[in-house]
Amino acid sequence: MPTSLNPDAFFQTPGIILDVRSPAEYVQGHIPGAVNFPVFNNEERALVGTCYKQKGKDKAIELGLAIAGPKLANFVADAKILATDREVKIHCWRGGMRSASVGWLLETGGFNVTLLIGGYKGFRRWASSLFSVPQKIIILGGMTGSGKTEILRALKNMGEQVLDLEAIANHRGSSFGALGLLPQPTNEQFGNILGMEWAKFNRSQPLWVEAESKRIGLCRIPQEIFEQMEKAKIIEISRTRQERVKLLVEIYGEADINDLIAATKRIHKRLGGVRAKATINFLREGNLAAASDLILHYYDKTYSYDLEKRSGTIYQVNVSGLSAIDAAILVQQKSQQL
Repeated sequence: MPTSLNPDAFFQTPGIILDVRSPAEYVQGHIPGAVNFPVFNNEERALVGTCYKQKGKDKAIELGLAIAGPKLANFVADAKILATDREVKIHCWRGGMRSASVGWLLETGGFNVTLLIGGYKGFRRWASSLFSVPQKIIILGGMTGSGKTEILRALKNMGEQVLDLEAIANHRGSSFGALGLLPQPTNEQFGNILGMEWAKFNRSQPLWVEAESKRIGLCRIPQEIFEQMEKAKIIEISRTRQERVKLLVEIYGEADINDLIAATKRIHKRLGGVRAKATINFLREGNLAAASDLILHYYDKTYSYDLEKRSGTIYQVNVSGLSAIDAAILVQQKSQQL
């Protein structure tokens, strides 16, 4: 019989993770690194589900077996390609019939099989429970264009624990935040990735996190993590406005002008009619520096407002003229003094 393990032990076990749910379930959210290995396609899963509701469990099982039966040989062959070491870890939605059936089949086919207790649903509960575990957090704050992301990367290279929420969300957290990046994950998948990352952190060591609002584009930071962020100490970096404008030009200089104009129109009311019109005119002229300078007026006010709502102590560090590496060294030194 396949071994059944809870998430902590499951992830420590060798082998590829096979998610035997339907492709639609997988796309909505999955364990990071898992490979979709569906027992039913989307249409087949819908048929079995309808049968279960209308005719009961026994008839649904019969229909499921009729659909899956012809695929059994292919399951084994496909698994051999994916897991040349014959080590596989399998889960479905609740750790029920789909994973148990595929587990039995692959074990019969010579694989060493591990099942996830509770399935994907159990994984979600496990991940959510981790977010409530206290973590020493240091918030890296600073107005738009201060280079916080680059400093976080430098801190990570220096051996510090870093949670890059914007990288996970594929978004920079502003109206312009999606430009030049891959599509965002679903909010469910955002939480899944966070769960796997959160499980790795040493609770006794500080974790650096960039100051963020509750939402990063379409992704929402779990409430348990956000509450810890709000109470954390804040190291706020500052740079000259000229440096900040230059960095924004570097980030968005290759973006399509029409996309930049569309992003500006989304904050038209908050930017103010006159300022928004002037920004769009600068963009059409190709003067990204002047446009960025005007846009900073809005984002500086937004940042200051969000910062005032946090209860953590704020420590100022001026990094004007410094590279990301030198700035990281400075903020690291500051954190050691706290």
